[in-house]
Amino acid sequence: MKVLALESATLSGGAALVDGERLLGEVTLDVAVTHSERLMAAVDRLVADCGLSPHDLDGLAVSIGPGSFTGLRVGIATAKGLGLALDLPIAAVPTLDALAGRLPFADTPVCPILDARKGEVYLSRYRWDGRAMVREWDYLALSPEAAAALLEPPVILLGDGIAACRPWLARLGEGCRVAPPAQRMPSPAVVAQLGRRALEAGEGWHADDIAPLYLRPSEAELKARRTS
Repeated sequence: MKVLALESATLSGGAALVDGERLLGEVTLDVAVTHSERLMAAVDRLVADCGLSPHDLDGLAVSIGPGSFTGLRVGIATAKGLGLALDLPIAAVPTLDALAGRLPFADTPVCPILDARKGEVYLSRYRWDGRAMVREWDYLALSPEAAAALLEPPVILLGDGIAACRPWLARLGEGCRVAPPAQRMPSPAVVAQLGRRALEAGEGWHADDIAPLYLRPSEAELKARRTS
């Protein structure tokens, strides 16, 4: 199954293309520009470089959050447009699941933490069960202090929210490890593989049914509430 995946929940985003378990190609973007300016160009280049056309695809996968409200809207809108144009099913991949998926076979619990801005972080906890990373907590939006208070050693942390939590991590001692820099942010390739497995299990969605996973209201929604 050939699956194109989009990751735009953070400033470290991009696209990946897989055929079964084989990664055909990946384009990553880690630049201070909006994803809308580069994401579709990255998709076009990736598909062409792999010697394929969009009509060769069997499905799509997209990171649905939590994450940047603007980035998620761009990625999901792009996936929906492709899904409608090509009549393809779409797998909705939670961003924290994809981030935890960067550390398969981990021998201790893994906690991905993303910076949610406005004094909060997004996080959850996962454990390798011998086949996949299994989520043990709900998806949470907490203050960095409250998030750090939930953590217990041993644990491996990854994600751009670690810096916000660092003042409260000392109590965990050596039982708290931080993933290497190259593995700290979401990977389009992981989104692709998680999405492929979901699609093969019949868990694909029509484009109209894909929605972002927001753990709190956007700034626009908050403003609307204040003025209503």
